[in-house]
Amino acid sequence: MTGQPVLVFDGDCGFCTTSVRFAERRVGVRARVVPWQFADLRALGVTRERAEREVLWVEDGRVYGGAQAVARLLIAAGLPWSPLGFVLRVPPFRWVAGWVYRLVAANRHRLPGGTPACALPSDPTAVSRPATPERR
Repeated sequence: MTGQPVLVFDGDCGFCTTSVRFAERRVGVRARVVPWQFADLRALGVTRERAEREVLWVEDGRVYGGAQAVARLLIAAGLPWSPLGFVLRVPPFRWVAGWVYRLVAANRHRLPGGTPACALPSDPTAVSRPATPERR
């Protein structure tokens, strides 16, 4: 798969949508930007569970998530952003970026633009588990 990269984000999350719109205006996203709710996840090689939990950068058949998706976005944006993107790929900055990303993602419903609908599922298997009738 070659062509334009794809940035996949949670379109139901106000914080995520605000962040992506900011990146489009200020950074210059050089990718097709699509909420996961409207993306062909199977064609992108992405599961719904992963798309619900982190921003994704899909390029040439590879999927980068979370802080590494942000790093790829910055690299693709060119100067002055690309040096920061390259730094985010190198340990120990990579580890710190991953920790910060997970902290922000876990609290996105508390951040500006966030709503209770932005909260991540507390149980990662809850979104894929079918509903079962109550047992007495």
